[in-house]
Amino acid sequence: MTEAVMIVIAAIGIFVITLLVKGIRIVPEQSAVMIERLGKFRTQLNPGLNIIIPVVDKPRSVPWRSTVKDGGQKFYVVSNISNLDLREQVYDFPSQSVITRDNVGIQVDAVVYFQITNPQKAVYEISNLPMALETLTQTTLRNVIGEMDLDDTLTSRETINASLVETIDSAAQAWGVKVNRVEVQDIMPPQDVQAAMEQQMKAERERRARVTEAEGFKRAEVLRAEGDRDARIALADGEREAAIREAEGNAQAIERLAEAEKAKLQRVQEALATDTGDYLIGMRYMETLDQMAGNQNVVWMPHSATDLGSFIGGYKSLLGAAGKAPEAT
Repeated sequence: MTEAVMIVIAAIGIFVITLLVKGIRIVPEQSAVMIERLGKFRTQLNPGLNIIIPVVDKPRSVPWRSTVKDGGQKFYVVSNISNLDLREQVYDFPSQSVITRDNVGIQVDAVVYFQITNPQKAVYEISNLPMALETLTQTTLRNVIGEMDLDDTLTSRETINASLVETIDSAAQAWGVKVNRVEVQDIMPPQDVQAAMEQQMKAERERRARVTEAEGFKRAEVLRAEGDRDARIALADGEREAAIREAEGNAQAIERLAEAEKAKLQRVQEALATDTGDYLIGMRYMETLDQMAGNQNVVWMPHSATDLGSFIGGYKSLLGAAGKAPEAT
């Protein structure tokens, strides 16, 4: 009898300890647990040590789908969790086929960054939060890209991301979720479209190369023409400067010759003390006769005897100082 009582007491003790252990819940940081009492929401367990009533109070189990990558392939694992992660989470769902406004089918791969701000709404307002976010993102992505051409789709990822965030975040607020970012990872057109785009890019690169070559040739010709122009201008300036200096030299030479002639006449005038006009006429006359005397076949005589006598008399008076007079023949 004593052993049976001890066994019962031990069993009761184990049961009580088990209940006490089950009544203690430790919640990690940045996590939350929904507690239901007899199937009805009772409270939310915050991070730290929490006490609940075993059997009566139970944590609410939530279906959650997560993404696992293995060798470049994406696998999705669905599990039931009770601790909701309140940190920012990344949900990478599979690529999907989308048709653009110009009827080109493309494959789009996107990723959603979201954070649970109201755990109670995330559990009770939507049955499967990851599935809802994926479906909402896919439908919104189809609507946004369906209003754009293929070229705009490939070059306007920021516009697509902004439109997705605005639409998805507005709808997810009712689920207690804040959508921070939606990033389009990859846009894959069909093979024939990719080949056509590659040919187009090749033609564009060739066009740019020809334009660059033409612009370089044009620039070289312009520089060459400018160099020839500058050379001709420099040559013309040099010739003009040389002509100016030569003219200035000739003017100075004439000026100095005139000054020398003037000084000469002044000295002769001072020496002879006679009329400068008669002397110059006589000197020019004598110089002319000397030039004519070079021709021995011609004899030049005054046109009258009176002129001849006056000529001889004047000649004697001019050359009397030398003591020589020409003899008439």
